[in-house]
Amino acid sequence: MYRVLCALVGVCLTALIPTLAIAQSGPLRIEITEGVIEPLPVAVPDLVAETAGSAEMGAQLSRVIAADLIGTGLFRELPSSAFISQVTDFGAPVQYADWKAINAQALVTGAVSVQGNQINVKFRLYDVFSGAELGSGLQFAGTTDGWRRIAHKVADVVYSRITGESGYFDSRVVYVSETGPKDNRRKRLAVMDYDGANVQYLTGSDDIVLAPRFSKAGDRVLYTSYETGFPRIYVLDVGSVQRRVLENNQGTMSFAPRFAPDGQTVVYSISQGSNTDIHSMNINSGVTQRLTNTPAIETAPSFSPDGARIVFESDRSGSQQLYVMSASGGQATRISFGEGRYGTPVWSPRGDLIAFTKQSKGRFHIGVMRVDGSEERLLTASFLDEGPSWSPNGRVIMFARETQGAGGRSTLYSVDITGRNLRPVRTPEGGSDPSWGPLQP
Repeated sequence: MYRVLCALVGVCLTALIPTLAIAQSGPLRIEITEGVIEPLPVAVPDLVAETAGSAEMGAQLSRVIAADLIGTGLFRELPSSAFISQVTDFGAPVQYADWKAINAQALVTGAVSVQGNQINVKFRLYDVFSGAELGSGLQFAGTTDGWRRIAHKVADVVYSRITGESGYFDSRVVYVSETGPKDNRRKRLAVMDYDGANVQYLTGSDDIVLAPRFSKAGDRVLYTSYETGFPRIYVLDVGSVQRRVLENNQGTMSFAPRFAPDGQTVVYSISQGSNTDIHSMNINSGVTQRLTNTPAIETAPSFSPDGARIVFESDRSGSQQLYVMSASGGQATRISFGEGRYGTPVWSPRGDLIAFTKQSKGRFHIGVMRVDGSEERLLTASFLDEGPSWSPNGRVIMFARETQGAGGRSTLYSVDITGRNLRPVRTPEGGSDPSWGPLQP
């Protein structure tokens, strides 16, 4: 009668006993297309406090849920000052006429109880104009320290039920946190919630670190460090913050690492003399394989979701372009043919698109194209945009934008793959090189 799923950090999900279902001829749904979308009006009242002292928590939860939804650009929150009905009892019937009167199309109601350091959150989603609950109610249980994760999980369910796509709010991003002036910038690895909250630092700022990359499971991070004065690749366990170096031949520089989907193989670049080629390594056995062998500079490899192919950048044609080859190496096919230079490609988790950085006519862009190079579309333009990374559902791209001048600062931004909803991601310090991890369990 109940379905229970427990997350590793102590957040559990339980299905509530379904309420009476009302037949719907056309359930509430946002169709995400290339055209302009009018945001869907949604009401998110404060969650009802079911225990003494939990009212503040109910307000905090509702604010994060609303912020997640509004941040997509697909929803518009109705202010509480416009509410005719007040939700004071989670089990009370919904007064649909009152919500219709203020043009709400979706209504999210919830309740919260707190006992010691334990929290329980219940919620339901309603299609106001159909006068029906959209799906069944759910409840999440966990510790009070994880309340933001619970809010993100609620928002993920709401987003999924209305769009038909998986959510991305309960996810984390590893990035390079930056402080200081451009000519003396200090960098350290940090991990945060997708929205910039709960920042934790993984390394100190004594040495330059570059290009962190999450594993598919989100439990490990690859990155490049200059702590020995020479670029070397490290693999870091996010939970324990323990790390180890991936050994390579003495006198060579290794950089631009990325995990294969299996989590056991790493693909990266090795530079020796004037030559840079792509190699792979089994991180358990240490066995390596050279995947490219040309006089060109070839770097920034990224696997397809099935692990069968790799996209990378190379100047073998005379300028920086994108190529696709088998994950075992061999002949590569050029896929970029537009004006300008292309770099930092990364395959969408859906497998249908490749995001990239493009430099053309003195401007930098984040763009996407089909895996065969067709349907190229530029999403941004600025003095310096670079380093795209995909959300877990393949709908949003996070990247770094740097401003001009000696006082220029690098900041993280996100943008929808349609080019809409360009937004800064608020972090305590400057940020670059984001790598978006998977949905947390």
